[in-house]
Amino acid sequence: MKIAIIGAGFTGLSAAHELAKKSNEVTVFEKDENPGGLALGYKEPNWTWSMEKHYHHWFTNDKTVLNLAKELNHKVITKRPKTSIFVKNRIYQLDSPLSVLQFPLLTFPERLRMGLSLAFLRYNPLWKPLEKYNATSILPRLMGKRAYKMVWEALLLNKFGKFADNISLAWFWARVVKRTSSLSYPTGGFLEFAKTWTSKIEEAGGKFYFDTEVLELSSSGKPQIRFKNKHSKTNSETFDKVIVTVPSFIFLKISPQLPHEYREKLQQLKHLGATSLILRLKYPFFKDGTYWLNVCDRNSPIMAIVEHTNFMDKQHYAGESLIYLGNYKQSDDKYFAMTKDELLKLFDPYLKRLNPGYAKNIIGIEFFKDPFAQPIIPTNYSKLMPPFTTPLRNVFLANIEQVYPWDRGTNYAVELGEKVARLL
Repeated sequence: MKIAIIGAGFTGLSAAHELAKKSNEVTVFEKDENPGGLALGYKEPNWTWSMEKHYHHWFTNDKTVLNLAKELNHKVITKRPKTSIFVKNRIYQLDSPLSVLQFPLLTFPERLRMGLSLAFLRYNPLWKPLEKYNATSILPRLMGKRAYKMVWEALLLNKFGKFADNISLAWFWARVVKRTSSLSYPTGGFLEFAKTWTSKIEEAGGKFYFDTEVLELSSSGKPQIRFKNKHSKTNSETFDKVIVTVPSFIFLKISPQLPHEYREKLQQLKHLGATSLILRLKYPFFKDGTYWLNVCDRNSPIMAIVEHTNFMDKQHYAGESLIYLGNYKQSDDKYFAMTKDELLKLFDPYLKRLNPGYAKNIIGIEFFKDPFAQPIIPTNYSKLMPPFTTPLRNVFLANIEQVYPWDRGTNYAVELGEKVARLL
């Protein structure tokens, strides 16, 4: 079959890989100049590795993508970095059952209750009964009001904003079930991994059009794609099948033939964008070696602070210490309209609470944003999730809104690509 794939993120690459191995004629269209999607990387001239525009890692139980790395013969590094929370103006390690039981701001019965609640979620294999409940209504009853308010309430509010009260308990379950203390990372960065993968697909006969924007997708039996390359040259090509792996709102934009009822269903799906302000520093930001800091403060302008070089060795980045200042926001939020200097000015008072002298160590600042990064998972999401098949004949949809009950992540993107490839 002659198959087109729109999007060279991990879902698109996965589908292309599986289909090319079966001797299909595969063409991948990607608007960016490189593969990777939300895991897209960038690289300073003096670095030997790239780093992601938005923080990424793998859990050690992400078997699908880790097995893929073995198939590609791409080396993966596994370490146990430190995860902490910032609460009541102090940093506390909170990344294991023992650290939960030793958490000093709760009484021992409160710690025990929170630990047992997390264990119940982690070892409960049944997510379906949980999806009808709101996380914000059940978690205080499960963990206790004080523990919930101190640790979890601010995290949900900082991440989901006005959508926090609608988030399904099944989403929270998935986050607890999949989390591992040790984490993995591909050598060279996710961009290098995606390039290795792309080369493997090309060896199997796959073709890539980078720097190419899909303008329109139509179908009157055989799908046709109209596209524009970086030189603004427009062309059209017909295929037997098309897999769309870009976000649903882009699918709606490029597919005017989609019927009104289907469009309305996709428009019900909500999402948040991601903003990542990256600081390049002469010295580490966290003095205690923390890699990931969840900020448990409803008034914080920053959701999470991730010191990438407390996970991966800074020698790969010319000795620089690199931190992400991350947030999930709606695409019309003021964060998306701000410059990197304006954003740092907003964050500065809060950062000084953690490291008063950080500013004098700044080497450089980068600001990356993406309008789609985190699907909103309301109660009973399984009834909203779109199928692979679409009203357009021989056109299939496979994007991150369909990895439920799991949350976004490259491991599930790979699984999704394999599933839609098998369907074809």
